[in-house]
Amino acid sequence: MRKVEVLGVRVEMPTNHPIVLLREEEGHRHVPIWVGAAEASAIAYAQQGVTPPRPLTHDLLAHLLSELGHHLDAVHITKLEDSVFYAELVIDGNRRIESRSSDAIAIALRAGVPILVDDSVLEEVGVVVPDEEDDEVERFREFLDHVSAEDFEQPPGEAEDAGERD
Repeated sequence: MRKVEVLGVRVEMPTNHPIVLLREEEGHRHVPIWVGAAEASAIAYAQQGVTPPRPLTHDLLAHLLSELGHHLDAVHITKLEDSVFYAELVIDGNRRIESRSSDAIAIALRAGVPILVDDSVLEEVGVVVPDEEDDEVERFREFLDHVSAEDFEQPPGEAEDAGERD
């Protein structure tokens, strides 16, 4: 397992599907995960430090774990099968609960816990970004600083799960 950081959420063109971009902390590989619009918004809210007036589902789950005396230790992105990423919430050191990767990432950001990606997943989908492309990554970070969660809301009439592949 390798620790990753969430660079942010962006919209893939021309399909307009949101992508969460993870980057290996001690390496140069990036992992793109296609997510639904609601999860993209939840991740963007968490990264921007937005506190909604009422808890969103991911806020509720993180708070519920804490109030019941449990501790979320980490989130693991465990495998990739048929273009679907699988994740686990690691609770109290040894309990593992299966989760969609987008939900796991949103919860991890709220709880401030590490996100780790299995080496086999990194080998399969990790994209190496050479040093000369660092400026592109910085432009992406700048974009993330100015994007809002509302940018990822789906237009009326589109299916909620259209294109979601996490």
